[in-house]
Amino acid sequence: MLTVLLTSLVSFTITFLAIPAIMRVADQKKLFDVPDARKLHTRPIASLGGVGIFIGFLIPILISIPANTNPEFQYFIASAIVIFFLGLKDDILVISAKKKFLGQLAATAILVHLAGVRINSMHGFLGIYELPEIISILLSYITIIVTINAFNLIDGVDGLAGSLGVLTTAVFGVYFYLAGMPGYSMLSFTMMASLVAFLFFNFPPAKIFMGDSGSLLLGLTNALLVIKFINVADSAAGQFPITASVAIGFSILIVPLLDTLRVFSMRIYKGRSPFSPDRNHIHHLLLDRGLSHSAVTLSCVGLNLFFIAMAYFGRKVGSTVLLSSMITGWFLMIGVVINFWKSTPKLVIAKRYQRGETTTIQSSTKVVSMNSEAAIVEQ
Repeated sequence: MLTVLLTSLVSFTITFLAIPAIMRVADQKKLFDVPDARKLHTRPIASLGGVGIFIGFLIPILISIPANTNPEFQYFIASAIVIFFLGLKDDILVISAKKKFLGQLAATAILVHLAGVRINSMHGFLGIYELPEIISILLSYITIIVTINAFNLIDGVDGLAGSLGVLTTAVFGVYFYLAGMPGYSMLSFTMMASLVAFLFFNFPPAKIFMGDSGSLLLGLTNALLVIKFINVADSAAGQFPITASVAIGFSILIVPLLDTLRVFSMRIYKGRSPFSPDRNHIHHLLLDRGLSHSAVTLSCVGLNLFFIAMAYFGRKVGSTVLLSSMITGWFLMIGVVINFWKSTPKLVIAKRYQRGETTTIQSSTKVVSMNSEAAIVEQ
């Protein structure tokens, strides 16, 4: 326990000290996330918080977790480096959704084929147990890529992705500690501590965003943790066995996962790319109904906690009934929000930082000049 606490403290300290330095560099180099008509902020804010999260997460892991006890971690670190630099490039330069997806595939391939991170069994969900190898590989790819994108897409409100990440990694950390798996417990709590430090600067009003470098890394970490949880939690031979591991694992990530699956499905149904931007995420729906950034964040975290408690205390009914109930409840709630809670009209001011121009300008970089500004007002 002492090692876990010390590792978490080191992670918190590194991130807490790194973020102000990153903000100063971003200010000097003019590396900002510029507001536009779709984004929710109205002033340029640095989007390199993921750099501080990555440093605060990686260094303690390399120091504290012996490679011989968890050999798959060396491949996870390699995958994390790939996903971090992919996100960092997207934070500074504009990269296409196709290139971003290919980078995610590369990071996922490292985990699945080299680290052996796979879902080998459905543990009774829909009456399915052991999976054929090809199905196991395919399902693992889908799980990892969807989870990566889920945290990337939920990062649309100050403090939301970070707060959900604190919740999910804390839950996984507690479980792996009770299950006698110190390596995974340290991995979970180290990410949690780094996110807590980051939230000091990201909770509304945000001074910095985590950017893709942070949200993609957070998604990758949660993908590893949830697959490991599903594989070991249902084992009667473990120190802390939990039935219905598939449903409980899903419940821990339910808000980002179901929000992403719902939005992806809507985009595909409308004949659009699932990665095309819009304003249909749960945080957009709640903001449009008058909630503040803080209220949206607290509501989503509270909702996620509710589903975790529902899954844990209802685990005896089995994964099939439990997961079906949670998904049904989620979509009923979304239906109520959309159909019975009227949106509140808002005046959105998006500032564009180009000399004397008010038309949309396509750019291949997020490095912006701060010499002049023009305001665009949209209803």
